[in-house]
Amino acid sequence: MAWLLIIISVVLVWVASLCKTRQASFSPSKTVFLNNGEALQKRNVLLVIAHPDDESMFFSPTINFLNSRGHNLHLLCMSTGNADGMGNIRKEELYQASAILKVPLQQVKILDHPDFQDGFGKVWNHALLAKIIEEEVIAHAIDTIITFDDYGVSGHCNHIDVHRGLCRMLLHDTSERNIEAWELVSTNILRKYSGPIDIWLSILSSMCYPSENMHCLLNENPRKSFLAMAQHRSQWVWFRKLFVSFSSYTYVNRLRKIK
Repeated sequence: MAWLLIIISVVLVWVASLCKTRQASFSPSKTVFLNNGEALQKRNVLLVIAHPDDESMFFSPTINFLNSRGHNLHLLCMSTGNADGMGNIRKEELYQASAILKVPLQQVKILDHPDFQDGFGKVWNHALLAKIIEEEVIAHAIDTIITFDDYGVSGHCNHIDVHRGLCRMLLHDTSERNIEAWELVSTNILRKYSGPIDIWLSILSSMCYPSENMHCLLNENPRKSFLAMAQHRSQWVWFRKLFVSFSSYTYVNRLRKIK
């Protein structure tokens, strides 16, 4: 009987959490992300990822939020994900997923650079990463950049290198461009696989941060995340289906400003 009550309680919390995604995203200062309390300002946003499918597995709440608010999103993928020799296939899958997520295909750039090959133990050149990101910033008048934090959600070295490349660019940027940079906050393994339930913990933990330094973006359309990830057919195996179902990153993104 006790187990039945626990199961029922978990199901009720899960359903309540999914309903919560229909509400506005949260920030400690009560301001809308990228709004700063002023009239809605359209931003040119650059999302920097390491591999095809990162956008669907980890950043779909952010992408859905940006599109729904009319921001201009560019996607820069640093590799084709060719660790298993399927780089060309995965490249096309990213274009298909981007179409589902409503990222204009002409604003999706996928690199196949010899220094940025997919795989654990492959250290990427941070200086070169910084240079390429800066070139994209200049080419598209980018004012906001979003990427992984220094753990990279899964601890993947390529994710971490992308973060470090961005930090290097920001550190050595001597121009007068006013660029905001945000990182996707990694969570512990229990929260990572708590599905939409982590929405509540994300909101509470965000209250510990000063205003304007943290935002919670709730995924207003989780189904679109599943459809986008399903476009990555070469990766759409049973354990990734479970990941997308139970991963908190399908339902909420916490973005922290990089100082």
